[in-house]
Amino acid sequence: MKLFKHVIIIFTILMGVALLAMLYFVGNYGMTLSDVGTYNDQELEIYKQIWSEINSGVESSQRVLLRYCIIFWLAVLLLGYLLILAIYLTQIKPIKKMEQVATEIAKGNLDAIIPMHPGNMFEGFTESFDLMREELKSSKERELAAEHAKREMIAELSHDLKTPVATIQATCEVLEMKLNRKLNELERDATRYNSLDYNTADVTENISEIKDFLEKTGYISAKSETISQLVQNVFRANLDDMEEISVVPEETDSRKIQEYVSSLKEYGNVILDNDIPECLVYIDRLRMSQVIDNVVGNSYKYAGTDIHVSFSEIKDIPSKDRKKNSFIKVTIRDNGPGVPESELPLVIEKYYRGSDTKDKSGYGLGLYLVKWYMEKQGGGMEYYNDDGFVVELLVKKV
Repeated sequence: MKLFKHVIIIFTILMGVALLAMLYFVGNYGMTLSDVGTYNDQELEIYKQIWSEINSGVESSQRVLLRYCIIFWLAVLLLGYLLILAIYLTQIKPIKKMEQVATEIAKGNLDAIIPMHPGNMFEGFTESFDLMREELKSSKERELAAEHAKREMIAELSHDLKTPVATIQATCEVLEMKLNRKLNELERDATRYNSLDYNTADVTENISEIKDFLEKTGYISAKSETISQLVQNVFRANLDDMEEISVVPEETDSRKIQEYVSSLKEYGNVILDNDIPECLVYIDRLRMSQVIDNVVGNSYKYAGTDIHVSFSEIKDIPSKDRKKNSFIKVTIRDNGPGVPESELPLVIEKYYRGSDTKDKSGYGLGLYLVKWYMEKQGGGMEYYNDDGFVVELLVKKV
């Protein structure tokens, strides 16, 4: 661009010098008496008489010549500027545009397109550059898709690992309870036998064996807790980086939801109060299983009571597009202390954990993901306290 400005300035200066030179030479164009040659006195006297007429004609010719020279100069000036403008529009401006597009591409905007200008000396280069941009864009899209798929897979695996780890922890807790109860009974027997002078070698051996089992069970429980924490760390890291978790609802038999509930054996006593109405619903099977697992798992972790699950049908609820939809309502209820009223609006916030969760593991993602998954499936979620904590899931019917 600077070179182009310099060309304009130089051309203007040259044309100005040409104008001054032309004015000088035309201005000095004329005739004097010395220009008429050598004549005798009689001829010179006659020439002097007609000189004024001749001089008047010369001045008139001088003005005409000056006019034609100025017109010619203006034409050359105009044609020069038009030629420079044509060169700018056809050659230099496309280069400037190419520079702007290259800057945008360097910033990561791979949608910037260089306009094609037939006849431009960089036409072939422009086409090759645009092909390179398209290839970069495709490569970037493939890279982002692969990265997103990888993060989504890690998030799903992290969540799927949570259930078997929770089962191991729950099994360890049950084993520890049973072993401690058995140990207490044997220790009471050993004390009674000692007072009666019985041989307690077998009892002592049993006590030693149970203590060994308790130690190993505690070791397994501690390691499973470590695995749980690591899985949660991985899940949280991936969730932070992911723009959006994929949810793809499909027409599914509603009884699949009841199967998800019935399969949760590791979360204590989960009671089905009734059967789900048979129909087709819109759900993502993986996400719906995660929703059920999160809600029931939370009740088991924080309430520690029986968990009741019931199903009902809701009809003709108007949506944002004013269409009336029907839903299956899944109500999951525990008999625990519930959530403090001051914290109730916050429990669905990302990473929020209540004041009563200090001795419990977790990152505050359970209900946040439940709400996210349900809305992405075209349904919704409500929650409240009612002699325990209650979560209602609305699943859209087909």
